[in-house]
Amino acid sequence: MPSVHAAPSNELVYTLKASIAKIRSVNASGGRSTGTGIVVAENQVATNCHVLVNSVGMDIGAMGETYQPVGLQADWKHDVCILNFKFLPLKPAILGDSEHLQYEQEVFSIGFPGGPPKPLTTWGTIKALYPFEDSVVIRTSASFQMGASGSPLFNAKGEVIGISTFKSPGRNAYFYNIPVKWVKAAMSLPVTEFAIDEGQAFWDVPLEQKPYWMQIVLPYQNQQWGEVERIVQSWLASTPDDNEAMFYQAIIKEHAGDLVGAKKVYQKLLKQNPNHSASIINLAVIAKAEANQAEFDQYQSQLAKLNIDAAELDELLKAQSH
Repeated sequence: MPSVHAAPSNELVYTLKASIAKIRSVNASGGRSTGTGIVVAENQVATNCHVLVNSVGMDIGAMGETYQPVGLQADWKHDVCILNFKFLPLKPAILGDSEHLQYEQEVFSIGFPGGPPKPLTTWGTIKALYPFEDSVVIRTSASFQMGASGSPLFNAKGEVIGISTFKSPGRNAYFYNIPVKWVKAAMSLPVTEFAIDEGQAFWDVPLEQKPYWMQIVLPYQNQQWGEVERIVQSWLASTPDDNEAMFYQAIIKEHAGDLVGAKKVYQKLLKQNPNHSASIINLAVIAKAEANQAEFDQYQSQLAKLNIDAAELDELLKAQSH
């Protein structure tokens, strides 16, 4: 059951790279940092506001030339900043739609992770969609690192659907992208002079103020089940049918040995979202534990239809056998 998710074509990536810019900034102590930007309209480049924090000077490099911004449109809470230029001869990318995305939808990103001289491409799929404010935050399997903040996230057609923004701490990080809907809104904000660092992003506030889907990551990865359950109860109280809250609810039941209860929650979730691959994988593990070969084969077939790599399922089955 190998993954057959395809990389974007060379022709498409080549075309899109003409809209990608490396953002270079200098702070008051002389420290230098890099980020990524995407041309979203004539003379407008979108990036993350946190790329610009503490900057006393910045420019962008693209196609071998350097350009300096003359104004800023900033939505600090959502971490979207639009740099304004004069006479920027770069072609805008096509802005897509972040309101009709699906789990396991193929995506790719182009940016400057680690600050290389030329932009790099990573690809993967959408693993979770977290309703937040008036849109969704997008978690993908397309990883990124320092220097890639502000990188555009594209759908298979090469339309911008999000901006790579932040990741969870720890080794098995989750990679989050803000939606293009927020970028479009920021493009209509008043243009101001540069006043760097005017507020915290929603993902950088104290832990107890963060969305539940952020609060739960480390307790879940560290198997702190009491804390996971506490967060899930509050999460479900606020949004009873949230896909990810239900997923963690099923995880808690499974850990407690209530396999019947866990299966019911996973199956309810899959009725809402048939593409929720993590639920299918966990149901396959339960079927194997119950020696129910028919159900196990059924879930394997579902994963194959979603082009899911069998590695995660195999790893869980190995862990269960020890």
